[in-house]
Amino acid sequence: MTQRVIEITSPFFIPRQRLEDGARLDEFFEKDQPLALEIGCGIGDFIIQLAEQQPQVNFLAIDIYNKGCYKTCSRIETAGLTNVRVMRIEARYLLTHFFSADSLAAVYINCPDPWPKKRHRSRRLVNRDFVQTLLYYLNPGGDFYFSTDFDDYGESVAELMPTVEGYINALDTGFARSLPGYPISKYMRRFLQKGQEIYFVHCRKATQIRPEALQRPAIDPGFRVRWSRAENE
Repeated sequence: MTQRVIEITSPFFIPRQRLEDGARLDEFFEKDQPLALEIGCGIGDFIIQLAEQQPQVNFLAIDIYNKGCYKTCSRIETAGLTNVRVMRIEARYLLTHFFSADSLAAVYINCPDPWPKKRHRSRRLVNRDFVQTLLYYLNPGGDFYFSTDFDDYGESVAELMPTVEGYINALDTGFARSLPGYPISKYMRRFLQKGQEIYFVHCRKATQIRPEALQRPAIDPGFRVRWSRAENE
């Protein structure tokens, strides 16, 4: 059964068509400030807390689910925040179509779908190709944050990051069980209440890396488009 698509008329929502028509992301924010991206905002619990903590940063929260975007916009309005905007769009598509080099001060990915079955693990968002793509769009010194409650996913990302040239670990170890001041989302609280520990990975783009040293990532048609095509071949 197909879910009804909720029309989102919030002033905090950016329709993808606006960017495809040539609008720039910075036009949608009231202040000219560094921009950070949350990939997979859910219902907005994390981004609301983060935006309140950092009013000096503009945040773009994205999700592929219509209902989550709708609820996130409602929570932004209730909180009275002006430094958050929301899009319903896929991360790879957004980055490769609408971002330029050194655009992002930070990227946050919290508890993404772990795709627990071995045959589906290639569908995981955070892999070598993706973090190399992010490297192009992060500012020198820009932050990459990743969290998950899934042991295999947390350990694999912690092991991956030191092998990707251009990233520097911001932690003393490969991963942490908590980050001081880092907002805990609704889903994280749920996992913690069940006794499931959270893996946190925090890396930074090396300051000496310049965009001319990196190859611009190829235009990406979108993750779900790619794997659905592969399964139908």
